[in-house]
Amino acid sequence: MVRWRLADLAQWIWEEFGISLSETTVGRELRALGYRKISARPRHYAQNEMAIDDFKKNDFRPNWTRSAKGSRLEPK
Repeated sequence: MVRWRLADLAQWIWEEFGISLSETTVGRELRALGYRKISARPRHYAQNEMAIDDFKKNDFRPNWTRSAKGSRLEPK
């Protein structure tokens, strides 16, 4: 299982330790331990997958060039 729902965790705690906890309590304790809820980024229903590739940048080279070695002024 990749993702755990609070209901699944509460059930697992009951089966493993015999302790009955509500989903709210499980969520509160997980948050206190530093865990956060992560959700997938939503996508628009009319999003065109083919159009996305057209807007991606494929060229990762910088658009500037290195100056010539002799053109730099040396500090005095």
